Amino acid sequence: MSSRIQPTAQVDETATLGDGTTVWDLAQIREDAQLGSGCIVGRGAYVGPGVRIGDNVKLQNYALVYEPAVLGDGVFVGPAAVFTNDHFPRSVDPEGRLKRGGDWEAVAVVVGEGASVGARSVCVAPVRIGRWALVAAGAVVTRDVPDFALVVGVPARRIGWVGRAGVRLTEREGESGVWECPETGALFEEKDGELVERA
Repeated sequence: MSSRIQPTAQVDETATLGDGTTVWDLAQIREDAQLGSGCIVGRGAYVGPGVRIGDNVKLQNYALVYEPAVLGDGVFVGPAAVFTNDHFPRSVDPEGRLKRGGDWEAVAVVVGEGASVGARSVCVAPVRIGRWALVAAGAVVTRDVPDFALVVGVPARRIGWVGRAGVRLTEREGESGVWECPETGALFEEKDGELVERA
C-alpha cells in the first residue's frame, strides 16, 4: 500500500509519508516533514518543515501545523485549528528590518497520543497537549494540558476529564477521586491534578 496524493496538493520531495496516508486537495506538506501510516491530511491543511506526525492522525480541512510541532499516534486536529510556533511574534526586529528564519527561535506544540484538538482552536507554542486530552472547539491553549483533560474557553481551562473514547468521565459514587467512562467502563484515579488509568 502506498500514499495517495491529490493532484492539487503540494508535497515536498523530501517529505516522508507512510503507507495508506492520504493528502487531499490544496494541502501543503513542507520539506522534511514526516507523516506516519494511515494519516489523512484534509483540504487546504498545512504541515510545516520538519513537523513529525505519528500513525493514524487526522488533520481536518485548513488545519495549520507549524514547525517544529510533534503529533503522536491517533491525534485528531479539527478544521481550521492552528498550532503556532513563535513565542514572541514580530515581523521586524527592533531596528525595523524584516526578520528571517535565523532571527527567531521556533518553539513547538507537542500533542500526545490520541488527543483531539477541536475546530478553530489555537494552541500557542510552546505548549504540550497530554495523551487522550480533548481541546474544545474555539479554545485558546496557552499552557500545558494534562493527560485526559477536557479544556474549554479563552484561555483554555480544565472543566473535566475524558477517557479514550472522548466521552466525559463521571465521578464514581462513593469513591472520591475515582472516575469512570460511561461508554467503556474504564476506571481512572485523580491524584494531584492528574488522571491515571487503573490497570
